[in-house]
Amino acid sequence: MNQTIPTPLNTLVINSATGDFTLNRYPRRKNEKLRAWDASDEYILQHLAEENLLKDGLSLFIVNDGFGGLSIPLHQYQPVVTTDSFLAMQGIAENLAINDIDETAVTVVDSLQAPVEVLKAAADIVLIKIPKSLAMLEDQLHRIRPACNASTIIIAAGMTKNIHMSTMALFEKILGATKTSLARKKSRLIFCEFDENLSVPENPYPDKYILDFKLDDEPIEIINHAGVFSREKLDIGTRLFLENLPAAEQYKTIIDLGCGNGVVGLLAAIKNPDADLIFTDQSYMAVESAISNFVAVFGESRGAEFLQTDCLQGVEQESASLILCNPPFHQDNAINDDIAWQMFTESKTALETNGELWVIGNRHLGYHAKLKHLFGDCEVVASNNKFTLLKATKNPVNQAARQVPTQTD
Repeated sequence: MNQTIPTPLNTLVINSATGDFTLNRYPRRKNEKLRAWDASDEYILQHLAEENLLKDGLSLFIVNDGFGGLSIPLHQYQPVVTTDSFLAMQGIAENLAINDIDETAVTVVDSLQAPVEVLKAAADIVLIKIPKSLAMLEDQLHRIRPACNASTIIIAAGMTKNIHMSTMALFEKILGATKTSLARKKSRLIFCEFDENLSVPENPYPDKYILDFKLDDEPIEIINHAGVFSREKLDIGTRLFLENLPAAEQYKTIIDLGCGNGVVGLLAAIKNPDADLIFTDQSYMAVESAISNFVAVFGESRGAEFLQTDCLQGVEQESASLILCNPPFHQDNAINDDIAWQMFTESKTALETNGELWVIGNRHLGYHAKLKHLFGDCEVVASNNKFTLLKATKNPVNQAARQVPTQTD
């Protein structure tokens, strides 16, 4: 069945040569305050046009295209796009439809696929949106290198505040000589000259650390791909969560929502040996890390479901006994609670009667008030000077609590 697409929220105007394109973020939210592109997208497109770099038949590879800010205006060049974000993939597909562009015009692959295998030959132009994580950038540059040769034009773009000497150093170490442009609208370009003879160290990712929670007196080794939160060690909030994870026969189905490397769900599985586990995340590297960690502990002796999705999309209503959540309080580089609200409201739908949502968060975020407003009750399970662990129960007695509508359209 064809889905009706609402009237677009934002319009991206590049220049007369490229055309005007409508771009929305994904998922759609009412009163959206964030654009689906930024000034660095505009800068890189202007540079390509000014330097007359776009030729028919070129091989174009785009890294970290958010919601189509680069691939949609450049669709006529049949770009290959790599992203770690399920949301970005869905956003690009939706924006292609909004602009009446054939879905085959842009090929989108996840961050774990080797670019050289998708491109079949060296790329003529590589465009990179600088990710927030240096580890992610390092991993991506290693993956990009086999898809380049001496004639490949490599241009990266980002907001000036996110480009540092360490950013430049990674390009120098992995790809070749690097320089930057002048700033424009608080954004900057990076130009890298590929060096075929550069001695490049091995890609250090995925990496590992030892979890100081033991299983049968044996340490647990945690595997982490580059884009995963708290990649190098257990963060303070997650530690508080793990120290207070519940165990009871009533927990038949446990969901690790926004699972990251899956360490919370993994420990919950150990403490609740009869429970079914579901792990969800929108990051491909996160889900792959969670799978690796679960299999490393349980092998084939226990199964689990791993969903690459937007929050709890794809989870049946009233099917979960316990949902464990460490919600992000930022989207890209913007701080907001949109994702947390979506996680909380979808959790209420996914929980069975008397099911529980456990949330860890910084004390200043005010999750206690939000959860009480939504569920009708909320209690503090544990806290320290920075984090609070909260429990909200879907109790029939509290069903009079005001339902907060989702912010998605």
